Parts: sequence; structure tokens; C-alpha cells
Amino acid sequence: MSSSEFKQVMVVRRDLGMGTGKIAAQVAHAAVMAAEKSREKKPEWFYEWFEGGQAKVVVKVQSFEELMEVRKHAESLKLVVAQVNDSGLTQIPPGTTTCIGIGPAPSELVDKVTNRLKLL
Repeated sequence: MSSSEFKQVMVVRRDLGMGTGKIAAQVAHAAVMAAEKSREKKPEWFYEWFEGGQAKVVVKVQSFEELMEVRKHAESLKLVVAQVNDSGLTQIPPGTTTCIGIGPAPSELVDKVTNRLKLL
């Protein structure tokens, strides 16, 4: 596979009313957490993605339930998933799940999970 065939996708909940900066921070958490988990569990995918420019996409869901459906689907395909639970210091209650990071992984696998979701 060529490096362009790997990507990472962050899936953000839009029902929480988070501000733009808060969303950016949560997406950054998801990206770093998922990348580190991938480096440990799927190093061949991680390094292909890392050397290939680290493609990232951010999409949205409208509820916790929808986010968990996406997570379950990703995990059923053996994709690395990292879940971000907020510390609750600013806009939302402690422990609130804000987003997930999927991959990095082969784009064809990630697309099976996220291709129906709209960009943020």
C-alpha cells in the first residue's frame, strides 16, 4: 500500500454545544491518543501513515449513541480507536465523552466506518 492510502479520522459529537476552541482541543486529544495507540498496536500502519504526511479528517455525529455505534463498528474491523472523555474543567461535565479517534489505518477500512458521516 502507498502512504496515501492511510488516514486517521476524528469523530466529534455536535450535541454538546462545545465552542470552536474546545472542539479543536478535543480533536487534538483524539488524534494524539489514537496515534500513540496505533504506534503500539499497529506499528506498520502507524509508520506508513506518519511518513506519508499524516492525513487526518474530522467528521461529526449528533449524539453519544451515534458515536458509540461508530466506535463499535470500527472495533469490529479491528481498527484502533481512542475515546476522549473530558476532564470537565471548562464547558462540559467531567467524564463526558466528546469524540473518538480512529486509526491511522488503511483508508479503505476507515471508510467502511466513516464514509457516511459529514465533515465537521
